[in-house]
Amino acid sequence: MDREEIVRKLINSELKFYQVEEVASCRREAVEARRAAIEALAGVRLDNVGIYTYDADTVTKKNIENAIGAVQVPVGIAGPLKVNGEYARGDFYIPLATTEGALIASVNRGCSVCSNSGGVNTMIFQDEMTRAPVMTISSLGQAKEIIETLKKPEFMVELQSIVATTTKHGSLIRVDPYVVGKNIFLRFAYDTKDAMGMNMVTIASEAIMQHLEKKFGTRHVTVSSNMCTDKKPAAINVTEGRGRTVVAEITIPGDIVASRLKATPERMCDVHYRKNFLGSARAVSFGFNSHVANVVAAMFIACGQDPAHVVEGSNAITSAELTENGDLQFSVSMPSLPLGTIGGGTGICTQAECLSILGVRGGGDPPGANARKLAEIVASASLAGELSLLGALASQDLARAHAKYGR
Repeated sequence: MDREEIVRKLINSELKFYQVEEVASCRREAVEARRAAIEALAGVRLDNVGIYTYDADTVTKKNIENAIGAVQVPVGIAGPLKVNGEYARGDFYIPLATTEGALIASVNRGCSVCSNSGGVNTMIFQDEMTRAPVMTISSLGQAKEIIETLKKPEFMVELQSIVATTTKHGSLIRVDPYVVGKNIFLRFAYDTKDAMGMNMVTIASEAIMQHLEKKFGTRHVTVSSNMCTDKKPAAINVTEGRGRTVVAEITIPGDIVASRLKATPERMCDVHYRKNFLGSARAVSFGFNSHVANVVAAMFIACGQDPAHVVEGSNAITSAELTENGDLQFSVSMPSLPLGTIGGGTGICTQAECLSILGVRGGGDPPGANARKLAEIVASASLAGELSLLGALASQDLARAHAKYGR
């Protein structure tokens, strides 16, 4: 079917948008035909949406349905940022995709402060992706039986062997059960190596639940029960962690605070305490920080991560304290940072290039090293952003800076 015929059928509702690939000569032609139909139906021109560099054949198979083109988000660079991590070591240029003016300038200032203070120290404390199905049970006695069985090492090995039939890359770490009435929520924790791993753990969890249904005669209700918890504010992600759990910290000499941030360590700590601790507590916020979500979102978009996971990524606690010498001890703790360097949007050409800037494109050696390196860089960049914004607030320069740059 030629393009004109496809467009006509789409306009007349004789063909569904999702059916175009079945009749088009190639996937790029399918994208163009859908866009032309939308232009006619909506009465608009989509000249810019139609300009893109990704491989339509690959992306429309793996990353998007009913494609009509792409939306451009400007990408800028902050840095260099010196990181002294377990996996990320050296000077890094940070790609940030955003339309928020002054954000990159602010992060860039924070990077300069960090690099001139010896660099950011980072460590990964936990690395696991969770998925939590729910099953119904006949009695509390059955719930106790299931939970006691889950505690047995030999049964854990049995479940791990089931997981191994669904993936060559991931493995089951543990199972945390929660009983609510006649329901058991099973929060599975997996090692997903360099992948963010949501598809991996979903498929693996489904296989486990089918096995449990047969073994115990329970009813598997759904593979995602909101105890995971994926893309929603949840205290369990703050307390138990999800994805990569990483902490970044640095000590800023008092003279650098004064010269670069135009404030004093005492003033920085005072603003931090009243804003990030008292203000966040009064608002009952999960995020005791200034704007970690800004940096997480910008890096996630640039590097092919799922932007919705900014919800978990913003569960960060910023800390500012005075040292005995009067310097500024500063840290950002991020308990739930879901990300990866393979799978998802990481293979799209522009996002893959941004990962290459950081030296984390593809799988790491050993497996998981690249994702952990990326997590340390994201945490370090978030710290740089926190430093710069708190400095602007402490010196009361924030409003003036936005007014000056018209942003």
